[in-house]
Amino acid sequence: MEENNENLDDNLEENEIDASKVTQIDVIEDMYKDYFLDYASYVILERAIPTAQDGLKPVQRRILHSMFLMNDGRFHKVANIIGQTMQFHPHGDAAIGDALVHIGQKDLMIDCQGNWGDVRTGDRAAASRYIEARLSKFALDIAFNPKTTNFQLSYDGRKKEPIMLPMKFPLLLAQGVEGIAVGLSTKILPHNFVELIKASISLLKGKKVQIFPDFHTGGLADFSNYNGGKRGGKVRVRAKINIIDKRHLTITEIPYGTTTTGVIDSIIKANNKNKIKIKKVIDNTAADVEISVELPSGASPEMTMDALYAFTDCEISISPNACTINEDTPVFTTVEELLQICTDQTQFLLEWELKIRKKELEDKWHQSSLEKIFIENKIYQDIEDCESWEEVLEAIDNGLKPFIKNLKREVVEDDLIRLTEIKIKRISKYNKFKADELLKAIEEELKEVEHHLIHIVEYTIAYYKDLLQKYGKGRERKTEITNFGTINAASVVVNNAKLYINRAEGFMGYGLKKDEFISECSDIDDVIVFYKDGSYKVVRIADKVFIGKHPLHVAIWKKGDKRMVYNMVYADLNKGVNYAKRFNVSAITRDKQYPVASKIEKSKVLHFSANPNGEAEIISVQLTQSCSAKKKEFEYDFAELAVKGRSSRGNIITKYPIRKIKVTQQGTSTLGAIKIWYDDTTGRINSSAYGKYVGAFEEEDKIIALYQDGSYELTNYELTNRFDPKTIIELRKWHKDMVVSSIHYDGERKSTYVKRFNIETNTLNQKFNFLPNEYVSTKLLFGSLHPNPVVEYKVRAGRSKSIEGELKLTDFIDIKGWKSLGNKLSDSKLISVKAIHKEIEPSEEDDDAKAKAKASKREATEEDKQNTLF
Repeated sequence: MEENNENLDDNLEENEIDASKVTQIDVIEDMYKDYFLDYASYVILERAIPTAQDGLKPVQRRILHSMFLMNDGRFHKVANIIGQTMQFHPHGDAAIGDALVHIGQKDLMIDCQGNWGDVRTGDRAAASRYIEARLSKFALDIAFNPKTTNFQLSYDGRKKEPIMLPMKFPLLLAQGVEGIAVGLSTKILPHNFVELIKASISLLKGKKVQIFPDFHTGGLADFSNYNGGKRGGKVRVRAKINIIDKRHLTITEIPYGTTTTGVIDSIIKANNKNKIKIKKVIDNTAADVEISVELPSGASPEMTMDALYAFTDCEISISPNACTINEDTPVFTTVEELLQICTDQTQFLLEWELKIRKKELEDKWHQSSLEKIFIENKIYQDIEDCESWEEVLEAIDNGLKPFIKNLKREVVEDDLIRLTEIKIKRISKYNKFKADELLKAIEEELKEVEHHLIHIVEYTIAYYKDLLQKYGKGRERKTEITNFGTINAASVVVNNAKLYINRAEGFMGYGLKKDEFISECSDIDDVIVFYKDGSYKVVRIADKVFIGKHPLHVAIWKKGDKRMVYNMVYADLNKGVNYAKRFNVSAITRDKQYPVASKIEKSKVLHFSANPNGEAEIISVQLTQSCSAKKKEFEYDFAELAVKGRSSRGNIITKYPIRKIKVTQQGTSTLGAIKIWYDDTTGRINSSAYGKYVGAFEEEDKIIALYQDGSYELTNYELTNRFDPKTIIELRKWHKDMVVSSIHYDGERKSTYVKRFNIETNTLNQKFNFLPNEYVSTKLLFGSLHPNPVVEYKVRAGRSKSIEGELKLTDFIDIKGWKSLGNKLSDSKLISVKAIHKEIEPSEEDDDAKAKAKASKREATEEDKQNTLF
């Protein structure tokens, strides 16, 4: 019994200990949840995320408030400003100093003096004891008014700080912001000052608006996926690169968020990795950004430009995330919604200020009216015999009663006390005319204020227009809005390696330099491998990769290339049936091996060809002599077989065993012409139907570009080609009968000439100048590829007169050589030339009709041939 009792006591003690442990764990968990939530809320509300209405984080608000308290119109040492701000901000001088410099570099709210650093180069600001700052006039106009500011106690209870500054401008959108909190972040890009004001005016007028960022570093930006600045959006930003000549490029503007040092480092890194080829990079940045890139001989400046965008920080992607604090809650909005909040806030504050002013004017009118009654009616004489303060107030009150019917509110004791404080000197010098004028002025201003309150929207619009007039000069958009084409990195990367293969051991790569050479390549290319059973896979190129012994075909693979067509004859070994198929492999999962076709388990390739432009050969098929087929040999034309998906089985060509297949005739392309468009925003040609339609191109077709400097250029239609939209006059599909028509001024002969000529040169990708000489004043006035151009021109006749004329160029001059001078049109330079002919634009429908007619003709020819053979 005693032993049992002892065991029972031990169990009870253990249970008590376990219970206490459980209680402590619960307490710790609750504390962790509460403390973490408090910490997260504090970081979100008090550190990292700005308020929607005034667009400021707490540290920024405290800095501006401190500067307002210190403001005397003169510059203050930044170290002093930091010290003053520490009365309100509990997180140390370093955080305050960094935030102050950040505001100053935005060049909006603070006037800076000294070395404040450079965001373009990444140079830091000088120490706070060496630089000075003061509030800008703009900041004083939009951000401060103690009468409309609500205050709270500072962190230590000694001072009062604003809960929110009365901001009458969308500062958050103008400056932009970036912050990381606990489980939350924000990234709002800066927008253009002028555009924000105009957009706010449009919102007040009830119109819908769309705004896009504008970066102080300039550059080019594609906002097609901006998504209103919300999460999930993306902005592509590029440096502005100019082609100086065939050996030199100049970067004059860099992407937002980068520095000249960072851009140069990324260029050098890409060059070291053989992604691009450059000879030298020089940073000439001073007042303006200038990075000079020197190219080696033989390098294409257009290709190098594309490679700079593809492999360096000359193009970056920015992911916005518009998150702000609104009514103590984090909210995700679009920038347009945020602008609406700021515009409503501005209207509310202006209305509040007008109401305060109205109250002040009404009080002033009331006091001035009482003073007028008090002095003009000599009520002050009634208090001479009063012996107590109460009697004095009563006497004044009684004296006013006959006159108070015209007052706008009741007379209170404070009004009476104020009248007793009027000095005798003022009474003696009282001027009735001035008093009436003062009342009249107050009434007029009061009427104006009441009018503004009734028409508060119009008043807010006028306020914004005044801001625009006072501060909008010099704040025009710096970032050019455009649409970027997608640069395929594989198409612009320099071929920095060679692909080799060891078929016996089953390895391929650019490190097998003693083995069989396949082709030039880059270290970012993919390789497609076909096997003898018809299966295939795509692998990433490397120094050495095992792909399997004795592969059938190994080549560089380009994703999305639908013009590469594979022709194949294979045998289904299980069923004994032979198939022919044509297919392309435009998209695939890397390193996954695919069968020759769906539901084909065992197969063998009998014939294979890879055709970069969809060529279709004719093959001779020989069957085994032992088979029962009557015809042991026949021809098969792949052109009769449609291009299908990679998983299709194809068409049965025979059910008998095949002994041999040989190619009897190499085929031509069956894919037809490729349609090309020219995008005049990016200067690129494309096959994605973006921009102006140029035409349908086959293998030997060329593009002709006519330039403002009096030159022309013939090129192929490779999608990597670029034509500067700022210098090009016309870009078309070239044909041998095309005529170039021009009007030029000859600086040597001081006359204007008309010229028409055919293209006689055959060299591609080289400009040929058709102007007669290289005089500085020799200039092209008009150029066209139209078959029958007609122009209106104006030529000076005397000092103040001019003659207008109309000219059909085909009637004025015949076709001559491209180096000829032409026929003289005028003995002086034309004032203006304008085309009046109707432009003839290439049509997709016409090209489609021509392609169908060509196909029908080919089919008819094939049918006639078969009939003849039969």
